Amino acid sequence: MPPTWKIALAQIDIAFADPQRNLARMCDLVRRTAASGARLTLFPEAALTGYCFESLDEARPLAEPIPGPSTQTMQEVCRERGVFAIYGMLELDGPRVFNAAVLVGPDGVVGAYRKIHLPYLGVDRFTTPGDRPFAVHEADGLRIGMHICYDGGFPESARVLTLLGADLIVLPTNWPPGAQCMAGCAVNTRAMENHVYYAACDRVGQERGFRFLGRSKICDPRGEVLAEAPHDREEILYAQIDPARARNKRIVRVPGLHVIDRLGDRRPEMYGPLVAPVPPSQRRSRQSEGDGP
Repeated sequence: MPPTWKIALAQIDIAFADPQRNLARMCDLVRRTAASGARLTLFPEAALTGYCFESLDEARPLAEPIPGPSTQTMQEVCRERGVFAIYGMLELDGPRVFNAAVLVGPDGVVGAYRKIHLPYLGVDRFTTPGDRPFAVHEADGLRIGMHICYDGGFPESARVLTLLGADLIVLPTNWPPGAQCMAGCAVNTRAMENHVYYAACDRVGQERGFRFLGRSKICDPRGEVLAEAPHDREEILYAQIDPARARNKRIVRVPGLHVIDRLGDRRPEMYGPLVAPVPPSQRRSRQSEGDGP
C-alpha cells in the first residue's frame, strides 16, 4: 500500500491572457509547496490562461497541445523537486480547443482530462465538449481522478472515477457567483458518498465582471473538512492523504450492528435511467438561461 501523501492546493489569482506569467508563478509555487513537503500541488481551472474569453478566436492563440511548452517547463520543475502538479489550461488539438486539466510529474505528462460538462459561461461557450472517458492516473502509487468545475455538479462524474479506483479526486475550478452551494456543500458530499479524498481548488480575483468565489477545500473520505480557504484572498492549503483509508470502502461503525460499504451496497440494476438518452423534449441549447454551475 502506498504511503501517505501531503498535497497542496494553490488558491491564487490568475493573470488573464498571460500564460507566461501564470506558468512562472505556478512553477515558483510548486517549488515552495515542495519545500513544505507537498508531493502534489493542485491549481485552479484555466490557471494557465484565465477563463473569461469572449470568442474562440480570442482564446485559440493561448491554447497549446498536451504535451506542449507549458508541460515541458512544469516537468522540469517537477523533476527538480521530485513532485507532481495539476493545473488547468486550454488544450489545442487540431482545430479544436478543450478546457483541460493536466497532471505532470518528473517524467512528463502522467495524464490529461478534457472537461465533459460545459456550462454556457466564459470560454466554455466556445470549447469542444470532452471526448475521452473519465480515467484514473497513478502517481507513485496514488490514484488520482480529474474533473473540472461544472463536472463536480454531476455526481456521476465522481462516482465513475471512484469505480475506476481513485483515492483522490481533484476539481480544478473557477466558481462564479451562483456556485456558493457547490463550494459549501458539494465537495463534502462528493467525498462522503464515494469514500474518497476530494480536493477542489478555486481561484480568487475577477475577470470581465466575474468575481470568483475562492473557498477551496480538501475533504476526507467521511466528508470532513481537512483544510479550507477563505473567499477573498490567495492561500495555500495543505492536507495529508492516506490512500489505504480511501480504498477501504467497508466501514464497521458498530461490529455486527452498523456496517456500510459505499461500493458494495450499490444496486446498479436499479440505476438504468441514469444512462438513458435525454429525450429530445428535454434537451436545451447551451444558450438557455439558468442559475449557473
